[in-house]
Amino acid sequence: MSLNKLVDLKELVPVIKEQIDNGKTVSFVPRGKSMKPMLGDGTDMIMLKKPGNRLRLFDVALYYRKETDKYVVHRLVGFEKDGSYVFLGDNNFQKERHIPHSDVVGVVTAFYHKGKMRDVNHPLYRLYCDVWFYTRPLRALWRRIVPRR
Repeated sequence: MSLNKLVDLKELVPVIKEQIDNGKTVSFVPRGKSMKPMLGDGTDMIMLKKPGNRLRLFDVALYYRKETDKYVVHRLVGFEKDGSYVFLGDNNFQKERHIPHSDVVGVVTAFYHKGKMRDVNHPLYRLYCDVWFYTRPLRALWRRIVPRR
């Protein structure tokens, strides 16, 4: 018998908040393609903890997106003058701006990708973040030139 069940993330957020507010780490398998290649759609697991006072550049966080009334896992790629955040999925090209810290539920501390655990503080992971973000303009151009399969 499998205990795995597809549940809307919105239903889990109160439980996630309660657990991380009590100092626990929460793990779950996110759905979607916006964080490829870091996270596969429904195949990789993330571990969340309560965010500190401020996120740091390239942190991956679970946050509330007011426009769509959904919770999203994306990477922090910038800061607005008012102190709010700019997020972007690794597989996306349109930034989400003006996300206040109060809408951040948790920050990713580690993740499992293809069965291997990855720590977000590992130097190779931090290198991946730099390379993936700063090559975004080239990837966007490539996406326009080469048709998708």
